[in-house]
Amino acid sequence: MSGVKPLTSVYIDAFNLYYGALKNTPYRWLNLESLCHTYLPDNNITAIKYFTAKVSARPNDAQQPTRQQAYLRAIATLPTVSIIYGHYLSHTVLARLAEPPATGNAFVKIIKTEEKGSDVNLATHLLHDAHLNNFDVAVVISNDSDLLEPIRLVRAELGKKVGILNPQRKASRAILPHIDFIKKIREGVLRNCQFPPTLRDAQGTINKPTGW
Repeated sequence: MSGVKPLTSVYIDAFNLYYGALKNTPYRWLNLESLCHTYLPDNNITAIKYFTAKVSARPNDAQQPTRQQAYLRAIATLPTVSIIYGHYLSHTVLARLAEPPATGNAFVKIIKTEEKGSDVNLATHLLHDAHLNNFDVAVVISNDSDLLEPIRLVRAELGKKVGILNPQRKASRAILPHIDFIKKIREGVLRNCQFPPTLRDAQGTINKPTGW
């Protein structure tokens, strides 16, 4: 039937979005519904799933969890958004110096923090929703080639259209042959898709973090 907008679900890799398009910008107070509707005006977006992990305070940034919590409360006010959590894992590892000294130890101990579970959770929800026929079109906000196989299966085996909103500078060459479309997330759109400085939810007022 012409004129009917395809049912669309959006899957957001928060880590990939943040480090690809938002870090060190003033656009981190991002309204996810506005972003998706801007890039997908001809789609009926019924679900936006945001895959993330809760951060911990660091010695050089004790307010990091407070800022994240404010943002999670903000996006939770959006009717189509649901938040699915993975976790962060920190451990000490030995790393080789890029420019080791002529004498002495060429290795240093560093604290390595990795996000665990979000890519697996995204892939699981993408495949599960496709099997349940919850969408006609799936849109993934990520450029992570680890998502290639679930994207390929959803498109080739289950007959769904799959697109990418790419937060990175360059598109993954591995993914490109297996999607129906790709759009680059641009600074101007991020600027225009911000929450107001103050929102309200059932807990009270939500304020945009200072510096965002």
